Amino acid sequence: MDDLYEVFAQLLVRRGKLRDIDLARARRLAAQSGANSSFPGLLVKLGLSSERDVAEALAEVSGCQLMSAEEYPPASPFHDGMSPRFLKECCVAGVSDQADGIVVAMADPLDRFVLDALRLACDKPVLPCVGIPSEIENAIERQFGAGKSQMGQIVDHLNGEEEVDEDDVEHLKDLASEAPVIRMVNLIMQRAVELRASDIHIEPFEQQLNVRLRIDGVLRDIEAPPVRSMAAVISRIKIMAKLNIAERRLPQDGRIKLQVQGKELDLRVSTVPTMFGESVVIRLLDKESIKFDYESLGFAGKVLSQFLDVLAMPHGIILITGPTGSGKTTNLYTALHKLNTPERKIITVEDPIEYQLEGVNQIQTKAQIGLTFANALRSIVRQDPDVIMIGEMRDLETARIAVQSALTGHLVLSTLHTNDAAGGVTRLLDMGLEDYLITSTVNGILAQRLVRRLCVHCRETYPALPEVVDEMQLQRFSPDGPVMLYRPVGCDHCAGIGYLGRMAILEFLTMTDSLRGLIMSHATAREIHELAVREGMLTMYDDGLQKAVAGLTTIEEVLRVTSEA
Repeated sequence: MDDLYEVFAQLLVRRGKLRDIDLARARRLAAQSGANSSFPGLLVKLGLSSERDVAEALAEVSGCQLMSAEEYPPASPFHDGMSPRFLKECCVAGVSDQADGIVVAMADPLDRFVLDALRLACDKPVLPCVGIPSEIENAIERQFGAGKSQMGQIVDHLNGEEEVDEDDVEHLKDLASEAPVIRMVNLIMQRAVELRASDIHIEPFEQQLNVRLRIDGVLRDIEAPPVRSMAAVISRIKIMAKLNIAERRLPQDGRIKLQVQGKELDLRVSTVPTMFGESVVIRLLDKESIKFDYESLGFAGKVLSQFLDVLAMPHGIILITGPTGSGKTTNLYTALHKLNTPERKIITVEDPIEYQLEGVNQIQTKAQIGLTFANALRSIVRQDPDVIMIGEMRDLETARIAVQSALTGHLVLSTLHTNDAAGGVTRLLDMGLEDYLITSTVNGILAQRLVRRLCVHCRETYPALPEVVDEMQLQRFSPDGPVMLYRPVGCDHCAGIGYLGRMAILEFLTMTDSLRGLIMSHATAREIHELAVREGMLTMYDDGLQKAVAGLTTIEEVLRVTSEA
């Protein structure tokens, strides 16, 4: 490998964007092909690094500027004789024609052969910049072609408009194995990774196929394949997930392990039959992006110290409540990550197992063979654990075994579906659990919601209206001056959304003697909540407002997810 390519590769490794084992594999393939110049492109093709990571490293090594998508002109600065095919093959787009030379964006500015060829073709000096390959392809298409997107270019290579017989399984397999269909599915997954999506929704309708991505909890439309390719696209995904492509009348679940842009992804695939075909939802679990760290999840101050104190107790129950998709499982995994030491034995019962934790015994429930939460828990207690994690308390039997485990000296972590922390107590009572068992085992109940985190690169500050300050009592969070709030703007870092990632807003109810007295008298959730607030509990709503004033999120996000709205 040339010296500059070696410097480039080591820079990616130092930044944590490329693993040593993957670098060795890429070196072997580059040596076999005998072409050093294709090395950066090879890393992207193999899915070992993302386009942006490679481009940023090339820009630093070469000393060239990194181009943004907005900087490509609509018309090409090259003369009429320049071949678009040559530009596509070399991944080069023209930017501007200046007095001292022609400015070009290159996927690989270290490629001397391409630079020399451009210099000869233009008969003037070439000033290289670094471009992201997909953005260069789109620029070439706009400048020379019909302005088609990548999806549009792939569609051009699809077979004609013939009707697909969905009962002909062999024909479906053949269609799903065609290069355009494979590229379509890969492009959808690549877009999902680039935009940090947690789910891909592929929804068939009579006249169109919709593709939507859930980004930071909110769905967004993206460009979809044509409706005529629906059967082939869905069959391709089912083949990847090892599902039965002939079965379209029943729901199916599967998994795909994939490496996209240098990220190892575990994809959970769910299909259900609808009127116009199968609806597919793919959950993307990015093992590298998950951070088992309470500060990054949104814990701070009093809530963090209280939660860590309760987590350090040797026995009892800690409950985490909230609706589906509110980060309960991530919170549980973070707690297990903190508790996971050689001195403790940890066993979990989950449905499904979302992340594999080193050193933790994880059990996947299988209701069809009788391995339910309750049945698994009975066996777990005989395995001499210190910590037990139950994915969800769904019934009285599971709750009773959890309580018995806590009474016999185990620390039990679990989740409930309730709106707030106080509602967790009344839910257990409604299940049929005795009040004296709740008061003697439950150490704390944490309620949470997820709000989108403002992008720090483009957020914009503005003074809060006096009516808003009075209505929400915001002055208490900014006692030393005027209350300033923040709004999303949108930039390259957040893909124009204005938000980047999510964080939790929380309320943590710790069990006190006065609360135990209320529970024993079967008080309502509102009475329990009001007493907890009087004793110093910060509500989710107030925690959200505090984070909005601190510039971490917006007032609109807090109102979107809290019941006080």
